[in-house]
Amino acid sequence: MNCIIIDDEATARAIVKQLCSKIPDLDVIEEFDNAISAIKFLNQQQIDVIFLDIHMPGFSGVDFVQTLKNPPHIVLTTSDTNFAIEAYEYECIVDYLVKPITQERFEKCINKIESIGNQDSKSQKTTQPDAIEGEDLYINIDRRLIKLKLSEILVIEAKGDYIDVKTEKEEYRVHTTLKKIKEKLPEKLFLQIHRSYIINFTKIIDIEDNSVLIAKNVVPISRSNRPELMRRLNLL
Repeated sequence: MNCIIIDDEATARAIVKQLCSKIPDLDVIEEFDNAISAIKFLNQQQIDVIFLDIHMPGFSGVDFVQTLKNPPHIVLTTSDTNFAIEAYEYECIVDYLVKPITQERFEKCINKIESIGNQDSKSQKTTQPDAIEGEDLYINIDRRLIKLKLSEILVIEAKGDYIDVKTEKEEYRVHTTLKKIKEKLPEKLFLQIHRSYIINFTKIIDIEDNSVLIAKNVVPISRSNRPELMRRLNLL
């Protein structure tokens, strides 16, 4: 793997570079003291990993992440522990290393990145991969990570810049989009049946005209999504 280091402190860059030097097949191809220069570099080069400091003058690490259209794996390197939960909102951020970084912790980070790469390779070989592994979904509410069982999620409804996740027991409002949450849901359980709704189609009680009943929720079906729902239910 190749990587770059972005940190406004020369000492911090040197430490990360030293940590990288002890990892076989991990090559530091460039380092930057500001995010703007890194953006220009990334327009010309393709890399695998970015080690990124959060707090930099002028253009922060968060600003940098938000500018990337097809980001590689990003590892945050920072002394600020307060950003850990918010980091989970960015799918490209794969780990969060708090300074001072030990070699042992750094190696765990690299192992995680390699594991993700192996999973991506397997996914490309399957015809219909699940969006996530396991049986749980983590949602971020007021800087708290809440674990939901996928099997208990009934309906997800878009509400502007938020979504309402309705489970068998409770309802949660999450600051994200329907598109982002859809990418994290396995197709074997979930289907978008309307521009504002994703359902767990295994929980359907009844179908009538242009709506489905899930628990006490009546959910509309758009004309364009109805054929796929029928196919999933083996009704075609």
